[in-house]
Amino acid sequence: MRLFPGSLLWRTFLLIALLMVLSVLAWAAIFTRSEREPRARQLAQMVVSVVNLTRTALVSAQPEKRRELLLDLSDREGIRVYPAEENEIIAPLPERAGMLRLIVDDIRNQLGEQTRVTTEREGIPAFWVSFRIDEDEYWVMLPRERVERAFTWQWLGWGSAALLLALAGAYLIMFRVTRPLKALSGAAAEIGRGRTPPPLEERGPGEIRTVAHAFNQMSRDLARLDADRALILAGISHDLRTPLARLRLSAEMSGADSATRDGMVSDIEEMDGIIGQFLDFARDTDGEPLEPTDLNALVAGVAEQFQRRGAALATDLAELPQQPLRPLAMRRLVSNLITNALRYGGESGPIELRTSRESGSVVLEVLDRGPGIPAAEAERLKQPFTRLEEARTGATGAGLGLAIVDRIARSHGGSFDLLPREGGGLVARASIPINASPK
Repeated sequence: MRLFPGSLLWRTFLLIALLMVLSVLAWAAIFTRSEREPRARQLAQMVVSVVNLTRTALVSAQPEKRRELLLDLSDREGIRVYPAEENEIIAPLPERAGMLRLIVDDIRNQLGEQTRVTTEREGIPAFWVSFRIDEDEYWVMLPRERVERAFTWQWLGWGSAALLLALAGAYLIMFRVTRPLKALSGAAAEIGRGRTPPPLEERGPGEIRTVAHAFNQMSRDLARLDADRALILAGISHDLRTPLARLRLSAEMSGADSATRDGMVSDIEEMDGIIGQFLDFARDTDGEPLEPTDLNALVAGVAEQFQRRGAALATDLAELPQQPLRPLAMRRLVSNLITNALRYGGESGPIELRTSRESGSVVLEVLDRGPGIPAAEAERLKQPFTRLEEARTGATGAGLGLAIVDRIARSHGGSFDLLPREGGGLVARASIPINASPK
């Protein structure tokens, strides 16, 4: 299970988002710590001033006017004064009072250690501070909102909105940066499949334009080289067939003995087969239109042609849906796989042809009991003009059969693999996605 996205866009966006969230949290922590102590001293000074003014007012006021003074403080300032009573219920301060603890400590430093402070007295929540007039003790009750700072959700909303806007901007920036890279990756994958992708847009930052221009130039050069190679192969192969035909006619009309004549004809046929491989390799399979094709019928038809020539073939064809394929190209694919199997494993038992449907793909397998190939050499043998002489002695041909198969499979959006067969031999496996658009 992948815990971190694989794309550059999401990796960079999540990293930027994480850094932004951490910076906001760090800013909030720094602001809170730097603002807490000054605000605590300010609130404590306000409470001390209220207590001192209240005590002074009570001491200075005439006894008959004290009641009127207390009512005026309660109505205008929200300040109430109560005499302390015995056995009154006072709630202790919370252990983790935070900023409240700083306020209380500052109040006691200014009013004296005997000053009592609580946030609830006789079940009434408020900010209570005690003071003394001679031997009598009184309580000043202040509304809690004057001392305790309530958390404002408005600030959280604005902060969240700013963070979301910043994240949206970061995503837009990263999307504009990674979009041409994604297009470049797709075009490179097309070249890997043997196709020529459309030119990339050469716009955006200077570095992106430079990369896109260089890639387009490389793609054009590769396409031109591939076209020149195909043209040369086709031209040479076509020109060689005329003298080969004359050589074969001369060999058959010569007065040489039968064995010599048969050997010459066999060599000419082998050369003609190699030329045929050159032509197949140079042929552009994209020029053939797609047609709904029954792969089983196509495989059975090709197998029947080989069986008429005496090839030992066995078929095991599963039920498959019709698939948009290029019929001539697929016939060459099947024919090349059967030819390769007969050449290297035909003497070790019958060649088996199997079709199946696996994970949204149709699969064609050609199995033989030949010497097989090492797993490390499987990819190399799919390249043009390569053969494994060490494992398959007496090899003939130009080494293009498997390269042609690989090209046709990839042109249909599929893949071609060479796998070891259980019990010895080789499994040549071509897989084509069902109803996938060929590349």
